[in-house]
Amino acid sequence: MARGATAGLLLLLLLAALLASASPAAAAEGRGRRVLRTKHSGAGYHYNHTLAHILVEYASAVYTSDLTSLFAWTCPRCKGHTKGFKVIEVIVDVENCLQAFVGVAPDPRSVIVAFRGTQEHSISNWIEDLFWKQLDVTYPGMPDAMVHHGFYSAYYNTTLRHEILKSIQWAWKTYGKLPINVVGHSMGGALASFCALDLSVKFGSQVVELMTFGQPRIGNPAFAAYFSAQVPRTIRVTHQNDIVPHLPPYYYYLGEWTYHHFAREVWLHVIIDGNLVTRNVTICDGSGEDPTCSRSVYGISVADHLEYYGVTLHADSRGTCQFVMGAANSVYSYVREVDGAIILSIYPQDPYALESM
Repeated sequence: MARGATAGLLLLLLLAALLASASPAAAAEGRGRRVLRTKHSGAGYHYNHTLAHILVEYASAVYTSDLTSLFAWTCPRCKGHTKGFKVIEVIVDVENCLQAFVGVAPDPRSVIVAFRGTQEHSISNWIEDLFWKQLDVTYPGMPDAMVHHGFYSAYYNTTLRHEILKSIQWAWKTYGKLPINVVGHSMGGALASFCALDLSVKFGSQVVELMTFGQPRIGNPAFAAYFSAQVPRTIRVTHQNDIVPHLPPYYYYLGEWTYHHFAREVWLHVIIDGNLVTRNVTICDGSGEDPTCSRSVYGISVADHLEYYGVTLHADSRGTCQFVMGAANSVYSYVREVDGAIILSIYPQDPYALESM
């Protein structure tokens, strides 16, 4: 076995051991299998399987590195359920390796905001770093709520937030006040969560829906409770043994000093009984840390992290942060550079006097 592969295997084994200690549900189960409940929904917002199949395609498309085909919505991932989508703006923060787009979808008729996650070829290092991340910043206005500084800053302290808010307001002036669907996978799910919270506080929770795929924890129990109250129309999808939803670790005995997921989790998993394979969708409880959902397994799979509903969720380029775009192309009406970010849009800069952000 190659040295790199051996090191990767040892890292996963170490993480498995540490995660076992962090998850009392997994430790209690050991290697035994259990029959999991399916299609159980609690009070509040309900999981829509059809909507999930649509939104995961947007979460996949945002990984496209060919910005011209992404903006024109002709990329290989820009098909299927997303046909007819109209891109309003693509934002690429080159310095921080971030990418997002805003557009209008015909079905569901809404504004879509999608965030890219971690590049496939840097994900092992990212997972290793994520395991040791501490709660290191207090969420504004919530003294007891602490969050992951890196995820918080990637949304609030970069070009992304200003451009997304501006594009949404332009879309509303042009297409009417449509509901907003915010989506993201992996780190993109973390950014999507902060964005959905921001939009809910700014525009009202009744117009914002959030769906993430394989996202990590981003804050402590106080933040999770605040988030659930502010963004009630939230679904957080996890897949089988995906390692990322287990990170940063949850230590129940640390109280407010541990990371804690917000609700509501939907766990996609397979039960194998001899030759019988059953695909299950479990709607978890409202705690955010349901011990019968993804926490019932160790969760050490990178492969499960990179695919949801049969859709590929990783970059299509080999580099850690590469993109290409046509030098002269009529597809995008306006191209500009702002603080190291490349922005492609169908509208001129600041076409309306927007309120203070």
